[in-house]
Amino acid sequence: MTEAKFNPKDMPILELNTSGTSRYEASRFLDNPEAISAYLAESMKENDPELLMRALSEVAKAQGVNKVAKDAGVNRESLYKTFKGGVKTRYDTIRKLMEAVGVELTVQPIASKAAAVSWSVAQPRKASKAAAAKPDGRPTAKAATKPRATTRHVGA
Repeated sequence: MTEAKFNPKDMPILELNTSGTSRYEASRFLDNPEAISAYLAESMKENDPELLMRALSEVAKAQGVNKVAKDAGVNRESLYKTFKGGVKTRYDTIRKLMEAVGVELTVQPIASKAAAVSWSVAQPRKASKAAAAKPDGRPTAKAATKPRATTRHVGA
């Protein structure tokens, strides 16, 4: 028996009728502060500044770019350039935009499994660890957890 070889040209081409569908627009679903906060927080998890700016662009579209630009105190044309990508946006501008759309940046420690176990189980300190503590009893910087930024809804 001979084995048939795959040839892409033998595959039928599907003709999809997309005339009754519309392009997905995230801005259509960003109609409340909680949804906006969750959307921006998810985009921040990727650690991609351009993705965050695209997400902010969708939020601004949902609320009206002119209104967001005015509330943030930035020029509308500059805002469009910022959203277009390829530009390094200053922290102050991002903060103003977030406040204009009703959210703010917050900082919280990153929860790691190792940190959760070591802090939840009380263990006696060894002399070397006790010596590593600062004189006022605070742990050294090595024991501190890494901060993480998130968004939070600001009540109006």
